[in-house]
Amino acid sequence: MKLMPYSLGVLPLTLLALLAPTPGHAAPRDGDGAVPAAARGGHTAAEITRFLSEFYGDHGPSDDGRENQVSQVLKDKQKEDTDADVLLCAENEPEDIGIGPVTVAQAAGIGWATVTTHWGSETTDTFTAYVRLDSQPIRLDDVICAG
Repeated sequence: MKLMPYSLGVLPLTLLALLAPTPGHAAPRDGDGAVPAAARGGHTAAEITRFLSEFYGDHGPSDDGRENQVSQVLKDKQKEDTDADVLLCAENEPEDIGIGPVTVAQAAGIGWATVTTHWGSETTDTFTAYVRLDSQPIRLDDVICAG
């Protein structure tokens, strides 16, 4: 039987101690006591669904939403395209808006959903809305129009 030096026998215990969670090192929490998205790996599909539903409402985003809940990329796109509303992929206000199921790609750090706008005569159009999982606060990152 070959004996191991003492220092090598202690090494695995030291590594386990370093990897084990310690009291007092819990994930940081926001003002509501919730763990922020960045600390837990990003926004969940449920959070993104709730955000998109509130952001788009029934007829489109509010002026406050357009100012405070979108990325600079979208603000710049809107400045370049004065003929259409880039957040709705349209030229006017829809009669109703529906949010489809949200897909979350943790590895890519993004979540998205298909947004369906309803127009008169049962006409619909769709586009994809993207949210970065680590955005604080949560905001619309990009919109890709269907066609």
